Amino acid sequence: MNAVQTVQLDDLDARLLTLLAEEPRIGVLECSRRLGVARGTVQARLDKLVDRGVIAGFGPDVSPAAIGFGVTSFVTLEISQRHGHDQVTRHLAAIPEVLEAHTITGSSDLLCRIVARSNTDLQRVIDQIVSYEGIRRASTIIALAEQIPYRVLPLARSAATG
Repeated sequence: MNAVQTVQLDDLDARLLTLLAEEPRIGVLECSRRLGVARGTVQARLDKLVDRGVIAGFGPDVSPAAIGFGVTSFVTLEISQRHGHDQVTRHLAAIPEVLEAHTITGSSDLLCRIVARSNTDLQRVIDQIVSYEGIRRASTIIALAEQIPYRVLPLARSAATG
């Protein structure tokens, strides 16, 4: 993973990020009109935010539940240190239901967010995850309901104000 440089956000950056998050299909010209700044200013800000890694993508946010994957769970994995993180990560990346994986501190080595079509299907996914010999143990927690969806706009607004 690449190191991300720290970027100072100002009020215009925060307002631009908010507008793009609320209306992802909006064009640069309409952004400039709504923000009350020149089109070139909006384009320059967008380019800066992309170049510095603040904006990581413009793709659609796909809802796993809407495409049939209504069960979300979090799995911690203990891995064999002789296999290392890279090989385990390649194994996990080959499993479509593994949405993300993070190296963590504590008694486990990795934390994964995974989805499945049902609890029975979740067992299949977990079996696929632990089938790799570099994974020694898995512990699974099923999410019952999403209380706060993944979000970064409040953080961006906070970073811009202080």
